[in-house]
Amino acid sequence: MPLNSSTVPLSVDFSSPGDYFIFLYHIVFATCSALLAGSVVLGILSTRSLRAQNRFIFMLNTSASDTLTGLSVYYLGLFDVQEGYPSRNGTHYILPSFMGVNVMTFLFAQFDRYLAVCHPFFYTRFITRGFVIACCAFSWFYTYLILAVQSLLPVAQAVKMSAFGIMTLQVIVVFKVLMTIKLYFIAKHQLAREPPSPERDSKKESLRIIVFVVICFLLLWGPSFVNIMVRYLSSGGLRFRNEATNAFAIMARFNALSTPALYIWGSPALRNAVWARVWRKGCRTRTTDRMFSSHVKPMKEAVLSISQSSKDT
Repeated sequence: MPLNSSTVPLSVDFSSPGDYFIFLYHIVFATCSALLAGSVVLGILSTRSLRAQNRFIFMLNTSASDTLTGLSVYYLGLFDVQEGYPSRNGTHYILPSFMGVNVMTFLFAQFDRYLAVCHPFFYTRFITRGFVIACCAFSWFYTYLILAVQSLLPVAQAVKMSAFGIMTLQVIVVFKVLMTIKLYFIAKHQLAREPPSPERDSKKESLRIIVFVVICFLLLWGPSFVNIMVRYLSSGGLRFRNEATNAFAIMARFNALSTPALYIWGSPALRNAVWARVWRKGCRTRTTDRMFSSHVKPMKEAVLSISQSSKDT
């Protein structure tokens, strides 16, 4: 129970072992996803060759969203929060909508890969780095513009607008499925006919990453999407005590960990950048600090000893 009206209670009451597991899981997940996705962000930002490629701009955008999703779990997973109409200690969908940014970004990335492989001359001429950055910015602008409008409307109108947003997501999901199938056949048949070259290997790698990432995203996010649709269209659907115990929301948020992991697994260039620019530097800094402290301590003791002996004489 909260101590006063301004205190948000914890998500569980620790009355069973399952409560401890849920609470610890959210702490571990939030930390791991924020660190892993944040490492991808830093690795891309600190490597010029990666920043110059459009596909890594899309990875940067989704990884930034995944980092914020991981950090948001420190609130959504540890405290008693229920998003919706009506909400309880909610954020007006501000924190859960980071995943909505990824939905649109993946759709843009799929079209980007399709044009890069099937229409290379058009792609080289028109799909510039600035255009890709504008697409990524639009995914943020559109997502949070809808939320801003909903927050200004009466509850009844906001519910209707939210239902319209769900229908729009249905259309996007259908396009994503069709594009995933299309990209799979392109990777399997069209690229196989091209002669071996670094460009072909790069195209094949990028297609493989986006296909695996989108499939994983849809599998993890699909159950939550279906449950939301059922709840809007009927009186059925599963309801949970809060966001921390919502099994479907937990599955959907797991994309914040799986997506950057798939990026690192599928791209040797990104893997090397993350290791060289982020992880190795972090390990080296901690080792240097440890060595410095181990040398400073004996020197400090020696100085104190000399000072004490001089006082005695």
